[in-house]
Amino acid sequence: MSLAEKINQDFLTAFKNKQDTTVSVLRMLKAALTNKEIEKKLPKGERLPDADITAVIKSEIKKRKDSYLSYSQAKRLDLADKEEKEIVILEKYLPEQMPDDQVRAVVLQVIKDIGTAGPSAFGKVMGAVMAQTKNQADGQMVSKIVKEELKR
Repeated sequence: MSLAEKINQDFLTAFKNKQDTTVSVLRMLKAALTNKEIEKKLPKGERLPDADITAVIKSEIKKRKDSYLSYSQAKRLDLADKEEKEIVILEKYLPEQMPDDQVRAVVLQVIKDIGTAGPSAFGKVMGAVMAQTKNQADGQMVSKIVKEELKR
């Protein structure tokens, strides 16, 4: 079953079970996916590949994390909680994420392979690590680990 089919199936299940938050989040996600299909000018009936769907989901999660941060700083905990719940729903559709120590091992191997260290190698290391981890590691976490390891 493709990721798009799973999202549609979960939407229908949530709708039938009257899970308002899940329905709202999945409806928004389906709209974002449709917009991406239109943007890519896909022929009628053709669906986005799972890699593109994952990118859209990550984008939506990032928006919610930014909102969560803003609401938390403004002491609007009710809205921050809502964003947090939406993040949890969306994260169910991402591939399993690599743990920090595994990402750190990849970073160290890339630094060793490139042979240069220091802040000037950040772009090369970051690009290589993201290529190796694909959709299994959050970019912000990878960036943090790369910066830590290049300072050593």
